[in-house]
Amino acid sequence: MPRSSIAFVCQQCGHSSPKWMGQCPDCGSWNSFVETEVGQFKSKSKIGHSTSRAPILLSQIKKEDYSRRLSTKIAELDRVLGGGLVPGMVALVAGEPGIGKSTLLLQVANNIDGQVVYVAGEESSGQIANRAERIGAKGKNILVLEETDVDEILSQMSQMGHMGLMIVDSIQTLTTNDLTGGAGSIGQVRECAARLSSYCKRIGLPLLLVGHVNKEGSIAGPRVLEHMVDSVIWFEGDRREMLRVLRSIKNRFGATDEVGIFSMGQEGLFEVGNPSELFLGNTKGVPGSCTTTIIEGTRPLLLEVQALTASTKLAFPKRSASGMDLRRLEVIIAVLTRRVGLPLWEYDIYVNAVGGIKVAEPATDLAVALSIASSFYNKPLPSLVAIGEVGLLGEVREVVQLDRRVKEAKRLGFKTFVTSREAKTVIEAIKKYLSQTRG
Repeated sequence: MPRSSIAFVCQQCGHSSPKWMGQCPDCGSWNSFVETEVGQFKSKSKIGHSTSRAPILLSQIKKEDYSRRLSTKIAELDRVLGGGLVPGMVALVAGEPGIGKSTLLLQVANNIDGQVVYVAGEESSGQIANRAERIGAKGKNILVLEETDVDEILSQMSQMGHMGLMIVDSIQTLTTNDLTGGAGSIGQVRECAARLSSYCKRIGLPLLLVGHVNKEGSIAGPRVLEHMVDSVIWFEGDRREMLRVLRSIKNRFGATDEVGIFSMGQEGLFEVGNPSELFLGNTKGVPGSCTTTIIEGTRPLLLEVQALTASTKLAFPKRSASGMDLRRLEVIIAVLTRRVGLPLWEYDIYVNAVGGIKVAEPATDLAVALSIASSFYNKPLPSLVAIGEVGLLGEVREVVQLDRRVKEAKRLGFKTFVTSREAKTVIEAIKKYLSQTRG
């Protein structure tokens, strides 16, 4: 009989310790150790009697053809996946609760040619049917399996014959009786994912796993789960906004720099054909607004940056950034104060990226600086697009793919551009496009 012992296992990285620890020495996560019963088995293998496969020369291995892909018939999702689903591909779709993961996957299931197995671990079949009716999915090719035992799921799958796609919602709800611990524990998640992945790769069936997100904003469960799958698709956005952005942070069958942009509506997720229109507001002639461009994946997008300055009597004025890094905003404010001479220490400053998108690249620095100056002088900027990184000395630096950004802005009707070619410094750009007198 196998003996069992008690160990404390980190739920993030799998580090095991004979006693409880507040912080994991491997991954640094706090309060992640859970008491787990660990079985100890004697090895039955003997030297000279190995049943594993013999090594094969690399030159003799037959190459797999990844060009044959299964389209989801959702162009934005196919873009992120690298062209569609590859047979035997295992993808993990993660995002905050209510962001639209289940809705997107149900739309994918409805579009697939062939039978689809939808393993419902969280919702009942009635709830899935209600969602299908809301988004207009007929579901004639979708088989809903209400089961959380991974061994029973695989037993059912082996009796179904040829399938086109398998969806598991979610991997944290599955368990196996071969292991102790409840659903969502590190052992259960890792073993269930391994069994599903092994089965689907063996028969060439694409597998989409839904993953939970913890309060820190990362994928819940063991970090090894991200290494076990072929692709990690991150679904982000604000539940109070319509915008949804799909990113690939890992992809063994394609690039990781592509994004898919969707709009959430009552009838499901809709692809956004011209994303720039979603990020541009109707605020022409209003102080504090400036247009810039960002690069998401391989395509440039126009984005409106809004700023508001309000005088304050507080010793420490407020600084607020929505959709961008607050520390980067503080650097730009310091440059405007020291290099341009704006007394911003007397003002609360609020900056917002319109549309709910998160901006990470420095190409928006100049637009942020001009929008703050526009609000401070209470003078609207003319119809222009500002593109450039702002240095600590107040200089405007050129950014990558500038010509593509300008070309996209011209396509949408813009004719005036402020870059490092038109203005070498921030103060030069402000003097050229804004009056030094308050409005």
